[in-house]
Amino acid sequence: MQQDQQDSKDGVGPLRDRLVDTGVALVDAEGAAALSLREIARRAGVSHGAPRRYFPTHLELLSAIARRGFADLGAQAAEAVRAAAEDVGPRGRIATLARAYLDFAAGHRGMYELMFRHDLLESNELGLRDTSLPLFMMLVELVAAARPDAEPAVVAGALWANLHGVAQLWGWGSLQLAVGSGDIEPLLASVLDAHLGPVAR
Repeated sequence: MQQDQQDSKDGVGPLRDRLVDTGVALVDAEGAAALSLREIARRAGVSHGAPRRYFPTHLELLSAIARRGFADLGAQAAEAVRAAAEDVGPRGRIATLARAYLDFAAGHRGMYELMFRHDLLESNELGLRDTSLPLFMMLVELVAAARPDAEPAVVAGALWANLHGVAQLWGWGSLQLAVGSGDIEPLLASVLDAHLGPVAR
């Protein structure tokens, strides 16, 4: 409790942000199962009741942490697409976004797992769907440019579902065993071909 009061005196920063920061670090290090209110409070150096002032339920705290994950993934994907060479076209930008998605999933397994928990998405605590939607809309816009003959939201949804499956199975090590290779690029190329058609020769 003294530490809680000291934070406000020393201007350390909002305790709410500190709790989310601690949760982000914890989920990256130990996975979603480690995210208890008590453990986050302990690692943040505050009393175990402190998180309840900002997050009355465990679901709200998990949602705030997952929201940070979606924001980070969206920012990384947008930056990767912006940095892509101008001559790669919409399909090349989709491939760039897909690689950023798969890289995030591989590098942040715990966060990735948390971000797609059904109960968090369904509850829409803290506007979680509003944070995840811009990334999907970016994909929809790119698909619309790459495949003007198709319904972009449907193709983007199928493509996203396929990428999500690749990310999950690759994270578990199943795909590497199944295809006998540790190279994810051929799988990504096959996913893009399946939903966007083969690259014109």
